[in-house]
Amino acid sequence: MYLSFDVEPDAPPYINTERGLDEGLPRLLEVLDELKVRATFFVLGSLAVRRPRVAYQILERGHELAPHGYDHVRLDRLPVREAKEQVARAIRAMRDFAEPRSFRAPYLKLPRQLLGYLREEGILVDSSVALYKPPFRARPWVEEGVVRLPATVTSSVLRLPWPALRPTLMALSGLDSVVLFLHPWEAVRVRHWRPDIWVGTGRRALENLRRAVEYLSARGYVARTVGEAGGLGAGQA
Repeated sequence: MYLSFDVEPDAPPYINTERGLDEGLPRLLEVLDELKVRATFFVLGSLAVRRPRVAYQILERGHELAPHGYDHVRLDRLPVREAKEQVARAIRAMRDFAEPRSFRAPYLKLPRQLLGYLREEGILVDSSVALYKPPFRARPWVEEGVVRLPATVTSSVLRLPWPALRPTLMALSGLDSVVLFLHPWEAVRVRHWRPDIWVGTGRRALENLRRAVEYLSARGYVARTVGEAGGLGAGQA
């Protein structure tokens, strides 16, 4: 299994605060420490430049740091040249801290034309795809020399009540690869009029993350960073 976190301001574009960075990220790091697992944190390049301590916190705890685009914009809605510049700036920002091996675009939307550029820049794995979005593929595949690693479920699944989450995990445990992700803002109690944003945030999300990792670990899954998918190893991931 691959644990990943998209590090960005709180619920963009609906909320403009950063409680997730100040409160949620430390809580997530504590849970990962307790579980003794490593994860991948996809960080916006603009955020890493403005708040470098966020990147250092992640690296100091032994996790993978990777770019999540530069600004939180839909790359597939930009001209390809502008989208490429967003990716290039994000990679350059990460290189101030560590050499990136993986990438995830905001909203999981990456123009296919940029896969070759990712490979040229040394990116081995792109996780800008998902099982629940076209082409609805569960297993990793290689495209333009880059491993495409689909997120298995959307982050809000980890905010479900445990009686609903447990059968979901039971169904997922038949897959070769399970890729989970959350946002730091989901680890704090969010207040917003949209239920899909605030429901299950805070304590439930943190506890479900812990229980999901323990559940899948008991079924033979080993937690890995997204960058480690670059080898497309055999067996359960």
